[in-house]
Amino acid sequence: MMVRDTNALTAAEAGTLVLGGDMRVHRLGFGAMRITGKGVWGPPEDRPGALATLRRAVELEVNFIDTADSYGPYVSEELIAEALYPYPDDMVIATKGGWERVGPAQWLHNAGPKHLEQAVTGSLKRLKLERIDLYQLHVPDPAVSFDASIETLAKLREQGKIRHIGLSNVTVEHVERAQKIVPIVSVQNRYSFSDQEWNYLLDYCERKGMAFMPWSPLTQNREANEAVQKIAQARGVSTPVVTLAWLLRRSAVMLPIPGTSRVSHLEDNVSAAAFELSDGEYDDLSAIVPAPFSFR
Repeated sequence: MMVRDTNALTAAEAGTLVLGGDMRVHRLGFGAMRITGKGVWGPPEDRPGALATLRRAVELEVNFIDTADSYGPYVSEELIAEALYPYPDDMVIATKGGWERVGPAQWLHNAGPKHLEQAVTGSLKRLKLERIDLYQLHVPDPAVSFDASIETLAKLREQGKIRHIGLSNVTVEHVERAQKIVPIVSVQNRYSFSDQEWNYLLDYCERKGMAFMPWSPLTQNREANEAVQKIAQARGVSTPVVTLAWLLRRSAVMLPIPGTSRVSHLEDNVSAAAFELSDGEYDDLSAIVPAPFSFR
């Protein structure tokens, strides 16, 4: 069996995607939620390891990093700046606001205009940026007018604090409502080959030229585990490589953002950029029954 040299592979192998017409990124990014503590709360147990993972991501030509002010809270953004500032010229950092972390594995909606204004100001300071390239509403707040949340982000965009706006954990109806207020360039929902509930939203993004960022891209149910393991063993790769390769093939607007706090896992994930599934392997995975949806 041939052993793949994952160190020789970079995110550039996945091709590129243009966000908002003016931000070209490699189509395999990095999700920075897992560089925080257990339960996405507090600092990581291995701070040097988390910093090393971020720096290694840049070496592997990852130029899109997704985070949120609630990761830690604040910890993820602070570590990104500590590890990578001043940023490479082509680096795009996306962050989110409107969902607060109030304890380990605990979330609290807060997408009111005043809070979003404070959230953007805080993210700018922590990330050491003058403008956030992509700012996403983390999740619609049931206690706040959705339009009011989007209008606030549109105002911050006009003020030059935000370059482009994206949405997370939404429906097509949310996207269409937001588009009437301000251009939306990306959507981030839960999605994997075994969790395809949001296929219709992905198809919508394809038609509209929006990026689709799947969170929890490695999610698998029991049937999926067996199917992935079979392919991985036959091809001499890890199961994450197989699942990420499926996502990259699924759509040209797909921008997977797998997360980790370990350099070895990062290198393995990035190697998926150059891994190709056969038609039969792709079809077998596509036929997996989707798992139930839940927010994170």
